[in-house]
Amino acid sequence: MKMILSRDEIKKVRAELKSKNKKVVFTNGCFDLIHSGHVDYLVKAKQLGDVLIVGLNTDDSVRRIKGDKRPILKQDERAFIVSNLKPVDYVTFFDEDTPAEIISDLIPDILVKGADWSIDKIVGREVVEANGGEVKTIEFVNDQSTSKIIQTILSRYK
Repeated sequence: MKMILSRDEIKKVRAELKSKNKKVVFTNGCFDLIHSGHVDYLVKAKQLGDVLIVGLNTDDSVRRIKGDKRPILKQDERAFIVSNLKPVDYVTFFDEDTPAEIISDLIPDILVKGADWSIDKIVGREVVEANGGEVKTIEFVNDQSTSKIIQTILSRYK
């Protein structure tokens, strides 16, 4: 089964899941260098529903958000890795700076972000709540980030 889908394909999958009363969880991010924090977060996100869809920033989107040295891994590699993580059912790309458009397209039952985001600042919250969905945050269990991994590599190998 294909797990990395275009916007049109994921919209069709979402409609099918809705017709089957499946609870769809959506989250998004760059997921550049996968680390234990990412995996823990995705495991917890999946526990909130039946199907987990991850919106992955395209390479252009990551560059605009994180700067021209990122991403480290190209979008196809990142999508392959994320789509093969046990909790993830589908991966789709978005090229915008925020996931507002894709969230409006999919209207997930549950929208999830890390607890470093306050609920009132989470992009897509209004459309999800207006359609009867929930917005939740997940606490990070470790102090890991892609930026910290990059800094560790730079400091050890300079």
